[in-house]
Amino acid sequence: MANCILEAKSISKYFYDPVKFKVLTDISFRVNKGDFVSVTGKSGCGKSTLLYILSTLDTDYEGDLLIDDETMRGKKEAQLARTRNEKIGFVFQFHYLLNEFTVLKNVMLPGLKLNRLSALEVEHKAIEKLKMLGIEHLATKKANLISGGEKQRVAIARAMINDPHIIMGDEPTGNLDMKNAEIVFDIFKKLAEEFNQTLLIVTHDLDFAKRTHRIIELEDGKLK
Repeated sequence: MANCILEAKSISKYFYDPVKFKVLTDISFRVNKGDFVSVTGKSGCGKSTLLYILSTLDTDYEGDLLIDDETMRGKKEAQLARTRNEKIGFVFQFHYLLNEFTVLKNVMLPGLKLNRLSALEVEHKAIEKLKMLGIEHLATKKANLISGGEKQRVAIARAMINDPHIIMGDEPTGNLDMKNAEIVFDIFKKLAEEFNQTLLIVTHDLDFAKRTHRIIELEDGKLK
């Protein structure tokens, strides 16, 4: 049986402002190890809301979320934060790099925070990740001195530093030109197919979605 990394079980979500409104209805699916999955749908269909739940950032929902066969329901925030740092890598539309730090230090930060390895071991791993993405030559540059496409590749390296069970992306190519969007897609494809990395990417880019292994399409808060 395939190794299930993430499972959504009948997830529903309500907003209460100004009145009670159901934004997600009975969402169920599994993501297995090595899957490259895209979540698509029109603006306002609930994609980002779902991602917040799947990434444990939003705990106010009905149903259940399992990461690595472990339920996330009822866990304290400190436990969820630990799960996020250990098991989930994040890549956003905006890279959120710290400009005052070098590329290498930016990539190292989640590894230092996890505190599982020495600083020297984290540095060694960070250089490895930069090499995987072909940007090791940027290691000593300050983050504000590199291009937008390079910044997003640094953000991917940072997402990989703790060897996460799953990388989640929220419109990771949404802020990039066509050439850099293609580079980022190729990186994700390589991670899935050569390194068996699991990826769940929210995107409105249908061309991107069509080339992933599987599309989860939302319409009005429901699976289409």
